[in-house]
Amino acid sequence: MGLLSILKKDKAKRRELRFLFVGLDNAGKTTIVKRIAGEDLSTVSPTLGFNIHSLHYKGVRLNIWDVGGQATLRPYWQNYYERTDALLWVVDSADIERLRICKAELHQLLQEEKLAGLLAGFDWVLSDIQGRIQLT
Repeated sequence: MGLLSILKKDKAKRRELRFLFVGLDNAGKTTIVKRIAGEDLSTVSPTLGFNIHSLHYKGVRLNIWDVGGQATLRPYWQNYYERTDALLWVVDSADIERLRICKAELHQLLQEEKLAGLLAGFDWVLSDIQGRIQLT
């Protein structure tokens, strides 16, 4: 059973799901969201604040919140947790120098009470770049 199926059963009456995409800046969150939405990828720029993309899938409205990952914006992530149904943590596998920061931010995020019981996923992006970390 897929993530969307589980969420649909849980939120059947509401017919609307909220996904939160977070991770460090330049991890690829906006690119993923634009690809899902079928938008032009040549216009990707850093997210200042947040972007919301609404899609319809099998009668359910999916609201995808793409939240900026700059260090100055991370303290504000907590403002987006309420009423979130699923969280996707995006990691740039080619950004080896910032993996410690990424790990610390993820660890802090997972301690948030507002996210307790939330379905979470991880996306390891930019895996086609030479020098990246490979998952085995």
